[in-house]
Amino acid sequence: MTATHSVTPSKAHLSVVQPDGRAGFGALRAELHARCEDRDLIALWSGLKLAERKAVLASAGMEPRDALRSIEQMSQHDRDAIRAAIGRMSRYAQQLGSRLGTERHAHPSRDLAANARRALDAGRMCEALHWLNLIEQGAE
Repeated sequence: MTATHSVTPSKAHLSVVQPDGRAGFGALRAELHARCEDRDLIALWSGLKLAERKAVLASAGMEPRDALRSIEQMSQHDRDAIRAAIGRMSRYAQQLGSRLGTERHAHPSRDLAANARRALDAGRMCEALHWLNLIEQGAE
């Protein structure tokens, strides 16, 4: 007696995003697969200059000579360390940028200098000197 087996072809993994009408689920799925394969890290690493790579490696606690290696040649542990270092450096840069942005606009000398400039434009020297004196007192 011979047994007949019906062979059902297994569904191949879709690496190409196909429209699926599920509110972008396919695109999200493709992005997550790319991230698991470190394709985003590979692209970022290849765009960095040697000095930038060395700075990232220093933050990751790795050797500067690793800056010449491609991401594909590194272990998963090293890739994770680099990804974490980039995340830390990015957060630090964002915090620094936001701090500088708020300080730039909120510094009290800015308003005092604007008052001094208006007084100079109007030819009121005593008033301009008053505002400049306040700025100098704040700097001490």
